[in-house]
Amino acid sequence: MRVKSKWNREREHSLHDLENEGFQTDTNTQRLDIMAEFLAFLVHLADRLKAEQLDQQERQAFITSLALHLADRMQENRADIQGKGTYRQPLIDLLNARAADYAEFAMVDDEPGYAFKRYFGEKVRAVMGAKDNQWITDQVIDIEVPETLPPLNKALRDLFA
Repeated sequence: MRVKSKWNREREHSLHDLENEGFQTDTNTQRLDIMAEFLAFLVHLADRLKAEQLDQQERQAFITSLALHLADRMQENRADIQGKGTYRQPLIDLLNARAADYAEFAMVDDEPGYAFKRYFGEKVRAVMGAKDNQWITDQVIDIEVPETLPPLNKALRDLFA
């Protein structure tokens, strides 16, 4: 299984590479749980970044379409890994829960503020488990979020061009 840490072709990380950096994941299910947290963060950021440019109906249609698409992909991936089951709704529930949580945090110059990033890091840390978990929040705040913002902004610009 490969996970792209960037949306462009510059660099890909395998889970093995990330684990060699000291962040161990134990199961594919755990890896999908981590991806779900990243998706929830990115969906909320996309919503916040487009909030002023879209009217309420357009914004709702955009986020609903995005969430349903991601839920379909999660269903496929979890079914491949975990077997037959209903996996769409848990992701949608997570997206809704995190949207309510993230709504409490400030954006600063069209980027998530420190408390916003820290909360996201803490959610990823909770899924990662105990091994070396004191570094996970810092990794998310200092590396993952800054690397994710430029491709997210480009994707949004391209989508709404």
